Amino acid sequence: MSSEQQSIPVNETVAAAIKRTHPAAWLWLSLVVIVLDQATKFLVTRFLALYERVEVLPVLDFTLLHNTGAAFSMLAGASGWQRWFFIGLACVVSVVLVVWIWRTPRGEKLLPLALSLILGGAIGNVIDRIWHGYVVDFIHAHWGEAYFPAFNIADSAITIGAALLILDAFREKGTGDGGQGTVERRRGARDRRQAPREGSP
Repeated sequence: MSSEQQSIPVNETVAAAIKRTHPAAWLWLSLVVIVLDQATKFLVTRFLALYERVEVLPVLDFTLLHNTGAAFSMLAGASGWQRWFFIGLACVVSVVLVVWIWRTPRGEKLLPLALSLILGGAIGNVIDRIWHGYVVDFIHAHWGEAYFPAFNIADSAITIGAALLILDAFREKGTGDGGQGTVERRRGARDRRQAPREGSP
């Protein structure tokens, strides 16, 4: 038996296993994000004083900051009500994400991957709000004197997840014809291969 003949059953087995896999299996990624997020925040809080700056790269610093607001410190100057608002919002969003992941069709990969990253990031930050009353930020990118708002591992996971979610939406839009466009292209290519060449008998 040739190697090509041996690879066919293996490929079919892998494809069948992917189709049987429930999207909720991706929730392990949310757990990884939460653990990494909380571990890095613990280390930064332990070894850096508030506002202390440690240069990592010419364009990247570690700076311990406490963010009582949302992304980009939105509502950070509010009187304190924003803490419970963001906790409640994050809890609602987390429940919605879990239900969304659970109801995603089997075999999907990109969508549950994106949702799991967002879920892990949301839970990572809400743990901070419940425990400290603020979110621990420490990754501070900059170019010269222009500084990007500080963020953390949870924020990074949310950003990557949102980008993948947009990518998945564009992918679904591109295949909105139910795959007919792909089928027609393949059929046309097959017809061209089977068409007799000029001058052939």
